[in-house]
Amino acid sequence: MTLLEAWATDAKIRGMSPRTIRNYRYRIANFMRFLDDKDIFAVNKIDIRDFIEEARKKGHYTGSIAFSLASISNFYDWAIFEELTDKNPVKEVRSRYLHSYKKDNEKRDRQLISIKQAANMIDYMVDIRDKAMMTVLFKTGVRRNELLSMEVDDINWNDWSITLKPTAKRSNRVVFFDQEAATILSRWLAVREERNRDGIKALWISTIGRPATEKTVIYMISKAGIALGIHNPKSPKLEEHFSAHCCRHWFTTHLRRSGMPREFIQELRGDVRKEAIDIYDHIDREELRRSYLSHIPKLGIGAHEFTLNC
Repeated sequence: MTLLEAWATDAKIRGMSPRTIRNYRYRIANFMRFLDDKDIFAVNKIDIRDFIEEARKKGHYTGSIAFSLASISNFYDWAIFEELTDKNPVKEVRSRYLHSYKKDNEKRDRQLISIKQAANMIDYMVDIRDKAMMTVLFKTGVRRNELLSMEVDDINWNDWSITLKPTAKRSNRVVFFDQEAATILSRWLAVREERNRDGIKALWISTIGRPATEKTVIYMISKAGIALGIHNPKSPKLEEHFSAHCCRHWFTTHLRRSGMPREFIQELRGDVRKEAIDIYDHIDREELRRSYLSHIPKLGIGAHEFTLNC
């Protein structure tokens, strides 16, 4: 078993999510490649400083470098526990050099596209499943893992809502969708019925009836984004990339711009309430639904096949 494999096994035992393990492992492996033939347990603070310098020369942002150092530091903490080394060279370097290397004008904003561009993304997609997935991302602001964990029975057609699976990051688990999303979802469910030969509960399945994966979403969004000129996978700049998380930014920003109360947006996002007034303020579900339907942007997609007493 390699060092990386041993670290990953321990990370899994400690309860680290598969996604986090994968991301950390990628960063640690990248650091090992940077070291070339040097023993990773012979690394000193100068090596870490050189690693930061090299990343900066490649155009990496401070946040990206900080995440790499957090991953590498996690590896060294594991190695100390396993008595493979007695020091973590990252900790004495991180606070000193990241702040001094950070550019004053550095900005790491996720890309925000227009309502028209969002509609164009959906129109570009051919498969009705992809259209439905993209519409739900824009209309609900859910995270990618929340989207992929949806099941058919999670949809409530009486009030156009979806109950999400419990996650550590989300407080409110109910999200709503509008008539446009309802139309596309219904069309997808009709096609899904033909594909679902094995009776799978997952809402999103492939042409052969298998549950959609992270790669499914990444490929779907990347392909459309590249074609429409809003995603550059080779760029080191975050604002030149478009991912599923950008839909969450789109959802939040356009609801605010349309005049939705901030506390309602926070509720729909599932943000944890921190202020005392937020904790004591009870938001009525029907009030929230009506506000959502009044403020969610219309993309100009779908037909009027459903009605709901609003």
